Amino acid sequence: MTRFMDVHHGMQGITADQLLEAHQADLAVEGEEGVHFERAWADPESGTVYCLSEAPSADAVLRVHERTGHTADEIHSVPLEV
Repeated sequence: MTRFMDVHHGMQGITADQLLEAHQADLAVEGEEGVHFERAWADPESGTVYCLSEAPSADAVLRVHERTGHTADEIHSVPLEV
C-alpha cells in the first residue's frame, strides 16, 4: 500500500472537535475501501486540513472522503519517508 497526504481547503474556523468528528467518520468507513487513515492536522486560520493515510490508490482515499462529506481538494502520493 502507498501512503497519501490529502489536503482540504475552505475549512476556516474548524475546531479540534470538528476535526476529530471528521476523522472518526473516515475511520468508520475506511475498511470498505481498503484505506487506513493514520492522522489528521488542521490550521483553522487558513482553513487547511491534512490527512495521512495508507491506501491502495488515491481514488480509494477520495471515495472515503466523498462518502463522509468532506471531499479532498488534493491527494498526493508520499512513497518516500525518512
